[in-house]
Amino acid sequence: MGQHSEEEKIRLEHDAAKLFMRWYERNTGLRIRHIWHNEPMRPDTSCMLDGEKLDLEIAHLYGSEAEAMAILGRDLSDKTRQALQELDKEPDHRLLKALNDILRNKAQKHYDSHRTWLVIRNAHPAWQRADIKALEHKITVPAQHPFEKIWLVADFEGKTGIVRLYP
Repeated sequence: MGQHSEEEKIRLEHDAAKLFMRWYERNTGLRIRHIWHNEPMRPDTSCMLDGEKLDLEIAHLYGSEAEAMAILGRDLSDKTRQALQELDKEPDHRLLKALNDILRNKAQKHYDSHRTWLVIRNAHPAWQRADIKALEHKITVPAQHPFEKIWLVADFEGKTGIVRLYP
């Protein structure tokens, strides 16, 4: 990964962690502060929750690689533009599949951490909090995973809050 893309990845992870922390503190009244970035084999970021260290693994929900490129403002090739046009027109099915894919992939990871939460940031402009809440009962959290809790920041700007997916 190039230096620019690594810096962008870290910035996106920190932004997602900040949005999550702001909503978590607002909803619970518990202080959550001080983000710092971790090295591989540890979750992406760490913070302090009510005086105790908490690790956050961050994921972004884009839908597809082509959509991620468009959302992140990349120059799109003709092939990528065509892929975007040919995407399945069933947004609920695509949302559920993309979310379940993230959960399945992250469940296979192992971290050098005593306490890790997964925070997924919805980056897809077509998917809203109501869409996620409507599919909550269909989301598949694998039986074995390294996360104490799993949360979703409902939109990219963090305007509509967070949704707890597990437990």
